[in-house]
Amino acid sequence: MTLPAPSSEVRTRLVMGTILAIVAVGILVGDFVIELTTGAPLYPCLLVCVVGMAALAAIEMHLLLSERLRPPVWLTVGGCVCVLLSVWPANLGWRYEPMRGVVVVYAFVVLVAFLHEMARFREPDGSIVRIALGTFIVAYLGLLPAFLVDLRWYYSMRTRGDDPLVGVTALMLVIFVPKSCDIGAYFTGRAFGKHRMTPHLSPKKTWEGLAGGLALSMLVAVLLNRVMSPILGDDLRAAAFGVVIGFVGVLGDLGESLIKRDCGKKDAATMLPGFGGVLDVIDSILFAAPVAWVWLRLGVQT
Repeated sequence: MTLPAPSSEVRTRLVMGTILAIVAVGILVGDFVIELTTGAPLYPCLLVCVVGMAALAAIEMHLLLSERLRPPVWLTVGGCVCVLLSVWPANLGWRYEPMRGVVVVYAFVVLVAFLHEMARFREPDGSIVRIALGTFIVAYLGLLPAFLVDLRWYYSMRTRGDDPLVGVTALMLVIFVPKSCDIGAYFTGRAFGKHRMTPHLSPKKTWEGLAGGLALSMLVAVLLNRVMSPILGDDLRAAAFGVVIGFVGVLGDLGESLIKRDCGKKDAATMLPGFGGVLDVIDSILFAAPVAWVWLRLGVQT
């Protein structure tokens, strides 16, 4: 079979994907060096990256919606930032459970959304829809990535002085396993894809592409588990993690496709050539984060 020649779109995606991967590794390495140097698990690079990307993605979501039903941008962006910042006090040595803090902050975001609509209400004008959309955006772009961030502290707090790479490994697995599934599915689908998987949500996705993506995500999970800290156990467990998290990442991609299709858009934005917007880059990680959090935390406890 003759493989299709790389198009300008493919070349753009390869270049931009490589840049994004280098940036992601640089952030993790930067925080690792800072922690080793200062002894303080502050992770400022992760802070700037996660909060900044969540804010940009929230703005993209805001612009996807019809103007009449858009929740206030200060609520969505501010809510996402506050929810993510509520994870960071875990480094201060307090008796503080990060995910409880996240839930409390999110609950206050819901209350603020109600209070804002109550204050501006004059006649029926879509208040319930704006409340629902505002709290949904904060849950999607604040609550879900908080699970990713929490893994960095959870592993560091349990293993400090034993293996300083454990927290880095956890984040690399949650980021690179679903993204590798995206990459494998994209190129396998281009080369061999014939049977459409979800023609209404994402017409270009195929079952052949899914198989290739899951194979690559399984391989990446096994390699990372071997090269970094073996937090997944043996190769069989690492492969199972790769398949599960890769598949959940695909669901995350389809979830974002649902949002864009329902809003009548192809991409969330045009900020990142070859990908679209920030939301188009992080969609698979958003779904993968809470599932990986459960897997990895239960794995540590057992």
